[in-house]
Amino acid sequence: MKKQGLIPALTNVILIAIVVVVGVSFTIYRTTLVGPIIILLGFIPWIPLKFFGRFIRSTSADIVFGPIETGILAKAALVGANFAGVLGAIVGGSVGDSITDAFAGLFEGKMAEYFRNLGIEDSRTPLSSPMGKMSGCLIGVGIVLTVAWSVLRINN
Repeated sequence: MKKQGLIPALTNVILIAIVVVVGVSFTIYRTTLVGPIIILLGFIPWIPLKFFGRFIRSTSADIVFGPIETGILAKAALVGANFAGVLGAIVGGSVGDSITDAFAGLFEGKMAEYFRNLGIEDSRTPLSSPMGKMSGCLIGVGIVLTVAWSVLRINN
C-alpha cells in the first residue's frame, strides 16, 4: 500500500471536486441527466483508492454513510425548496444535514463494526475516508435526483 498522507489526499480531493463540479455544470439544466451523471461521478473517487492500493471494501462504512446522509439531505432540500424556494432549500438542506449526519453515523459505525468482524481492514486514512464519503454522497444524491426528476416527475 502506498503512502496516503494528507497532501496526496488533499490533492486528490481537490482534483476530484473539480471534475465533479465540471461534470455537474454541463448537465445542471438537463434534469433527467443530472441524477445519473452524479451517480457515475460517484465512482471517480474509487480511482485514487485503487491507485494507492486500497480495496474499495475497506471504505465500505464511509460509502454507506454517503447515500444515507446525502440522500436524506437532498430530500430535505427538495421539500424546503417546494415550500420556500431557495431559502427553504438552504434551511431544509442545512437542518437536514445536521440530522442526517447523526443517523448516517449510526449506520457508518454499525457497518465499520460489521466489516471489522469479517476481518476487513477499515482503518481510515486521510485518503480513504473522504474518497469513501464523497463516493457514497454522490451516489446517494444522484439516486434521489434521478427518482425525483425522472420517476416522480417533481418540478425543479
